[in-house]
Amino acid sequence: MKADVVCLQEIRIQDHQLTPIMRNPPGFHAHWFPAERPGYAGTAILSRREPDRIREGMGFEEADCEGRVLSADFGRFTAISLYLPSGSSSEKAQAKKYRFMDELYIWLEKRRKSRRNVLVCGDWNIAHAEQDLRNWKSNQKNSGFLPKERKWMSSIFVKSSWKDVYRELCPDSTHECYTWWSNRGRAWENNVGWRLDYIAATPGLAKRAQKAQIWKESRFSDHAPLIVDFDGSLMPAQRPFGL
Repeated sequence: MKADVVCLQEIRIQDHQLTPIMRNPPGFHAHWFPAERPGYAGTAILSRREPDRIREGMGFEEADCEGRVLSADFGRFTAISLYLPSGSSSEKAQAKKYRFMDELYIWLEKRRKSRRNVLVCGDWNIAHAEQDLRNWKSNQKNSGFLPKERKWMSSIFVKSSWKDVYRELCPDSTHECYTWWSNRGRAWENNVGWRLDYIAATPGLAKRAQKAQIWKESRFSDHAPLIVDFDGSLMPAQRPFGL
């Protein structure tokens, strides 16, 4: 693996389950933020350089107890691993998702105004536009493509100044943009997918993005890794760097 920063979501592991190699992967510093509930949610960040500071959560207990936001500071650069809840299981789950979205927007605005170079990498569990999923017409009443969710995504990428790095680099991508496929039926084989994974960046940092790709060489999860390469170095003595 050549990436300098790797952000993981839905790790579904507890601290006592971490193996020695997971705690100290070769060439990386690893920081794991498990959910209190076993086998559920959680995030992690692996980095070539030891972070100057690690922050677990965002001060919203309903999300923090599930390990949904993990931040790592490297000088003036911050990497954030994000796992936004799914609301597909019930109305109660969707209400929980909306509460998280409200709190996350406020928290992200503070990060955006901090004058730092910030990347938010993760599973947002929302497809923003029609081109972001195969069957958009039949999913307009389903969690992940609801009007309120899509409007919220627009508040991040249109109203606010966060940049959707993949879309900045690949504005016309449709069937190639998907990062998630259901395990049901033949969704993977038929490419019936959704773009649920995004890398959001502050404007100055987004301008340094050079290449984006979705790694699909083998299937090891219902998600596929989203990879972005940037020019220059955000972390001293590391050039170039990728996510």
